[in-house]
Order: sequence, then structure tokens, then C-alpha cells
Amino acid sequence: MFDELDQVLLHLKTDTRIVPTEIIFCNVINFFGRGKLPSRALHMFDEMPQYRCQRTVKSLNSLLSALLKCGELEKMKERLSSIDEFGKPDACTYNILIHGCSQSGCFDDALKLFDEMVKKKVKPTGVTFGTLIHGLCKDSRVKEALKMKHDMLKVYGVRPTVHIYASLIKALCQIGELSFAFKLKDEAYEGKIKVDAAIYSTLISSLIKAGRSNEVSMILEEMSEKGCKPDTVTYNVLINGFCVENDSESANRVLDEMVEKGLKPDVISYNMILGVFFRIKKWEEATYLFEDMPRRGCSPDTLSYRIVFDGLCEGLQFEEAAVILDEMLFKGYKPRRDRLEGFLQKLCESGKLEILSKVISSLHRGIAGDADVWSVMIPTMCKEPVISDSIDLLLNTVKEDGPLSAMPQC
Repeated sequence: MFDELDQVLLHLKTDTRIVPTEIIFCNVINFFGRGKLPSRALHMFDEMPQYRCQRTVKSLNSLLSALLKCGELEKMKERLSSIDEFGKPDACTYNILIHGCSQSGCFDDALKLFDEMVKKKVKPTGVTFGTLIHGLCKDSRVKEALKMKHDMLKVYGVRPTVHIYASLIKALCQIGELSFAFKLKDEAYEGKIKVDAAIYSTLISSLIKAGRSNEVSMILEEMSEKGCKPDTVTYNVLINGFCVENDSESANRVLDEMVEKGLKPDVISYNMILGVFFRIKKWEEATYLFEDMPRRGCSPDTLSYRIVFDGLCEGLQFEEAAVILDEMLFKGYKPRRDRLEGFLQKLCESGKLEILSKVISSLHRGIAGDADVWSVMIPTMCKEPVISDSIDLLLNTVKEDGPLSAMPQC
């Protein structure tokens, strides 16, 4: 409600009986940042003296944060040149700048800012170390990240958070250092840090990828003992493990267990099981699960439709594939170009002109102006021996459904 906000600000500016506090403008600047309105945030900061309010590093931090949310890194740098006018940069200032450098891929600049921060005797916070350790892990500099985790407690007296352990454990798992990852998990517990489901999910996923699925049950038992409930991500990791092994029955059991435990499977859960059903040629079970998704409270997404369409095409289930394609297009989703091309080719080769007619009609209604789709249809149909029949069918279908001008010039 930015129009209403402007009215309130106008009253605040003109009513000289009121001397507003800085926090009001910090909030307003933050709102503009969340609304992706960087020019409004800048204007508000510049106008603060007109509201009889002095600007300090607090409101400057709000402005820097708002500009960062909007991706305006250059404007952030411009404002930093006059930072001394508003006071000394504090930990919050440096945290925003470090996050900005890390986000823009200039991680070495983030480390330089950290060195400057320490040199100026500004004490780093958990947020500072969290951003830097996450960036080091993302950059595959795990040894440096581990050293920073050690220093943050021993040198700076800042305790690592669960998010820092999560970043480190994930990075260690990615380079195959599973033993070290488990040691860190135990270290977190020793430091009275409650390990969350995300960390356990990372460990379970890594065990499965390493071919150590037999150890997963022990991890689940430990989670139960520690009072850490598996979440949807944890169960999705388990489902994925069974799907990789083409064990659809076990994957389905995990899905049922989720519901029993009061968790709602998400579209990722269903897509993985749909994928394995089609891979092992269980078309009937796959179709039933797909049709049952809305009743279970989960709407299929683009990937769901593509998995089903691709699977039906692979199984030469032409009529069912045509129905799914029609529904897919009606909902605004598009099949993959190569899959559509293969489907049309198979219909032409098999002489299924009646189904081909329905497919052309669906494509024309669903994405009539999409030149990319027409550029697939026409060359594909022209390759086939039934060229005259298929081209006549194409033209007749387009005539019935709408003017020929709707068909782009390919």
C-alpha cells in the first residue's frame, strides 16, 4: 500500500509538532527494498533531514540492505564513499557489504572486508562468519572454511550456529569426506547445538550415493533418539534413493509413511515416483498416481506433465499421451521440443492420423502463435511417407479451429 504510505509520510513531514525517530525511516526504507523500489529507498534516505530526523549509520545500513535486495551494487558503492558523514561502520554495515560481495561472486573482496573489519576493531558476529563460511564452502575452499569455524570460537569468541555446521557438512559430503562430516555432526551436539533435519538429510543422501544405504536406518534411529523429526526433504531423499535403485514399492511405502507421520508430500515426492514407474514400465500405476495427485492435495506441475507425457510416448500409449498433451497445453505447460517431435514422428510412422488430428488441434488451440512448435510440426510431418495425408490433415485442422493466419510463417 505504497500510495497510502506516501500520504502518511506527507502528514509526517508537514506536522512540525512531531519529531520522528530514525527507526521509522529505517522501516520505510526496508519496505521499499522489499518492494524492489531502490529509487524510493534512496529518495527516502536523502529526504530524512526534511522530517527533522538526523541520519546515522543505522539508516545507512537500512539503505544498503534495501539496495542489496534490489541488486543495486553500484549504488551501494556510491553511498559508501560518504559513509563517514553518518558515523563509523558497525558489524551490521560490514555484514551487508560482505553479503553483497559474496552474492555477486566477488568472494575475495568479501574476505578483504572481513580483514578490514578486524583491523578497525569491529567485532564480527555469527552472521559475518555464517556468510563467509557459506561462501568458502560454495567455492570449494573447505579447509579455509574449517579454519574459519575454528577461529570464530577460539579467536573471536563467537559460537558456530547450526547453519554454519550445515554448510560445512554439505561441503564435506560433496568432496566425499563422509567420516569428517559425521564427526562435525557429533561436534555440534557436543557444543549443545541442536542438529536439524536438513543436516541429517544431507548425510542420508550422501550415504545413499556412496552405496551405504544399509547405514540409513541407523541415522533414522539416531534422529528419533535425539528428538529430530524427519521433514519432507528427509523423506524425499529416501524416496530418491529407492527410485535410483528402481524400487518403486519401497518408494511408495515411504510416501505412505510421510502421510501417516502427518507430513504432506510435495510435487518433488510424486515426480520422483512417477519417473521410476515409467522407467520400469508400470504405466498403469504411474497414470493412477498422476490422476490421484490432486485428491492427495498436490497439483501436478510442468515436470509432472512432462514425465507422464514422455513416459506414455516411450510406451507407445498414443491415445493416453494425446489426452495428457491436451490437458498439459490447456494448463499453459509445454512439452519438450525433442519429445514432441518424436511423438509426432511416431504418429506419422504408425499412420495414426485420427490421433494426429487431435494432437494438431490441441497444439493449435494451446499455442497457436508459438513459431517454435510449428517449426517442429511441419518439418516432422514432411519427412514421412504419408506426407500428403498428414499435411492435408494439418491444414484442415487449422482451418476448422481458426484462420490460417494464426499459423506462423516457418
